[in-house]
Amino acid sequence: MRQGRRDGFREFAAVRSGHLYRSACLLASGDTHLAEDLVQETLGRMYLHWGRIARVDNPAAYAQTVLVRAYLTHRRRRSAGERPVGRFPDTGAAATGGDDPALRMTLLEALGRLAPKDRAVLVLRYWEDRSVEETADAMNVSSAAVRTRTSRALARLREELGGSLGAFAEI
Repeated sequence: MRQGRRDGFREFAAVRSGHLYRSACLLASGDTHLAEDLVQETLGRMYLHWGRIARVDNPAAYAQTVLVRAYLTHRRRRSAGERPVGRFPDTGAAATGGDDPALRMTLLEALGRLAPKDRAVLVLRYWEDRSVEETADAMNVSSAAVRTRTSRALARLREELGGSLGAFAEI
């Protein structure tokens, strides 16, 4: 029975690691080392409780929730002197969408300049395509807080990008 659980977890980790890593890179503003740490922490937490998690309807969504909470916990503990790196990993056009690398980099850099919780809410809502309620659950806040933070984060992103997100809608 234990071997079956281990194999189930290994299969889950092999399938979901790439997606978790891409989400972690967005959350960490391209800091690949932090993204790797967040994925490892997420998978470690999942492994500890895999017997219970495997029975959940959607373990992948649970993993994303664990990832976001690990990221937010890291941000709360982070020293004020640390700064994320300025480079993003090469994930290819399929992972980031669109064909214009300069346009993608502009949007990713602007996203990286947002506050951690603002970045997390936008990644969950628009990259992960989660509902307001799912995002609220992942961030452990109310639905109203998600709507407010989303609105403010999009306004900040518009300021960073010079007015309209319409040109960036396909990214």
